[in-house]
Amino acid sequence: MKWTLVQLQKYRNKDFLIDDIIRVDEIKQIDPTIRDVSPIHITGRGDVDATKVTFHLKIEGFFILPCSRTLVDVKFPISVETTETFLLQESGYQTGEEVHQVKGEMIDLKPIIQEILLLEVPMQVFCDSSDSEDAAPQSGNDWEVVQEEENSAKIDPRLAGLAKFFDHDKSSSES
Repeated sequence: MKWTLVQLQKYRNKDFLIDDIIRVDEIKQIDPTIRDVSPIHITGRGDVDATKVTFHLKIEGFFILPCSRTLVDVKFPISVETTETFLLQESGYQTGEEVHQVKGEMIDLKPIIQEILLLEVPMQVFCDSSDSEDAAPQSGNDWEVVQEEENSAKIDPRLAGLAKFFDHDKSSSES
């Protein structure tokens, strides 16, 4: 994912399609919670003009991360779309987007892709019991894991009478 400026200028005002698979195993040393990383599939296009090169990329792959409850390996999918702009010459380029200044005669996307991938690592990841037999049990003797959505629909029986009180109050005010 490296190109010289001369190579890129050949694509000025032409289609510059990107479809590449790269390895980014170095990020396992940067973030020790990442146990493994798949080959990363990069697709997209580059727009080259006289002052800048803009890459529109889709980054796909997966991480193997430890479950926050049980430390079992969890496959965490990654799918990120990004736009990265490189300025070919120093200028007063003013936009709301972040831009990169080209240093030397080479544009290397790999460090930027690594940075984007590191930002995608979640703080916590949980494995489903269907994913692995080593996963945390979801129920036991007189207990079970309850999702918040399931619990929010239930009405506390101690407050059921209070709901009837408000229904009675509405019907008397309408008459």
